[in-house]
Amino acid sequence: MICSKCSTLADQAPDKPNTIDCQFNVQGKVFNDPIHGLVPMHPLLVRIIDTPQFQRLRYIKQLGGACYVYPGATHNRFEHSIGVSHLAGRLVRELKERQPELQISCRDFLCVQIAGLCHDLGHGPFSHLFDGMFIPKVSTGRKWKHEDASVAMFDHLVDKNELKMEQHGLVLPEDLDFIKEQIAGPIDKTPGKWAYKGRPEKKSFLYEIIANKRNGVDVDKWDYFARDSYYLGLQSNFDHDRFINFARVCEVDEEVDGKKMSQICARDKEVDNLYDMFHTRFSLHRRAYQHRVVEAIQLMIRDALVEANPHILIKGSGVKTFRMSDTVFDMEVYSKLTDHVFEQILYSPSSDLDKARKILERITHRRLYKCVGQILKVCGGIKDKDNLEDEVMDKIKKWQSDVASENHLDPNDFELRVIKIDYGMKKDDPIDQMRFYKKDNPTKAFKISKDQVLYLRPESFSQQQIRIYYKKETDETDETIKAIKDDWSIKFPESHADGSQAVVAVVLGPQTSVEVLANIGQMYEEEPQNSARTEDQEKPGIKKQEV
Repeated sequence: MICSKCSTLADQAPDKPNTIDCQFNVQGKVFNDPIHGLVPMHPLLVRIIDTPQFQRLRYIKQLGGACYVYPGATHNRFEHSIGVSHLAGRLVRELKERQPELQISCRDFLCVQIAGLCHDLGHGPFSHLFDGMFIPKVSTGRKWKHEDASVAMFDHLVDKNELKMEQHGLVLPEDLDFIKEQIAGPIDKTPGKWAYKGRPEKKSFLYEIIANKRNGVDVDKWDYFARDSYYLGLQSNFDHDRFINFARVCEVDEEVDGKKMSQICARDKEVDNLYDMFHTRFSLHRRAYQHRVVEAIQLMIRDALVEANPHILIKGSGVKTFRMSDTVFDMEVYSKLTDHVFEQILYSPSSDLDKARKILERITHRRLYKCVGQILKVCGGIKDKDNLEDEVMDKIKKWQSDVASENHLDPNDFELRVIKIDYGMKKDDPIDQMRFYKKDNPTKAFKISKDQVLYLRPESFSQQQIRIYYKKETDETDETIKAIKDDWSIKFPESHADGSQAVVAVVLGPQTSVEVLANIGQMYEEEPQNSARTEDQEKPGIKKQEV
């Protein structure tokens, strides 16, 4: 069936199926969301929500182990996915009403909402901890992303629940391809060639709504910025409602296969709102997602999962059983894997899980891994000096080996972590990839020049923090941990006096000079506060200090 209102004359040929009412106006259920208020959902979206594969997201925390530092951060992927679908629908509806010439159909509308709803189906226990920390540890060299699992889980959900998408006006397999391409990107990435099967070049802007590969401005971020800030008790200044209100689609100076591309553009006056968005991302990573204590707890959960991996076997649809690390190859098995594995290990009587259980018991008793040192590198306006980073890493690794030998410790009880925090495009400014329009010429897209936003741009767009964690159980009064911190202070005299808050900042400026910024350890390593910091504290581009 196809829509009688949105379909073209070709769609309405005699050999085509019967037409149905426009899906833009179909009413389903209404969800009450703490972030977006009343959220209406199309009946097909409700049908997807009411499946075991989607309900599984109720049991996967959005922020992994962050709830052990921020008690309110217990929200899950389930509510986030509903929020993304809602914002995607809002943006598509606004663009259709504002620009009828775009010929946005109700098929487009429904497919974008489905992609938003299903984009996180592939997350494993504790979200990014599973694909970013656990899988690389147990499966060296395996290139696996949760987006790929989301596509596989979506296929599994459709087949297992016998969804009749054609009854809601979708055309298969074209619309299924479109949904999956929005989640995981194109399969064919040949330069200069249109890479997508689901929609033609003239609707290229639809691929920027759920996961924007061009500049990172997408509804996925809008929801988790607002939702995570709310549950963390932190402030977010970005206003996604303003962006939706001023969004327009314009042709840009880019061609694929000889055809002009279209891009979602913002009013020129919204550039400060967009910098607030990327600054919110940076701030959330620095203050919450990659907080040093959150990182310590994530490492402990990862180590427990690694120890338990050979011993926890999950039964598939047949007689075969799978280890946790292998469940990603079978969606029937993977759908049974959630955060509950924490309690499964913690309360298991099996002696095979003793090591894993003891690690998790340490979390429940707050006997955590200790951060004994940290080096902060702020990347500025030039190409990074890889040899400089290598020098720093070599120096830390030598210190790690020496301090272990001098104190008769096992070098494996130390873990070196490289934490990368940026605006979403490594050292680059994502606004450079954004296009804007003026009120008096809304069809012409242009780039904002750097001198127009000089007061908004930070001095740098990325930081790298190199942290050392000591994993052996100890407390602050223990002579071992005191010796480690004292040795760190001696080997890195520029750093903060408290080894757990030690910071040395290496700034790469336009002259490729190297400067040490002292006494900023407290700023980056303080315990989380609910009150917002000042704007100067929030800025990632730290003002240089003479030394």
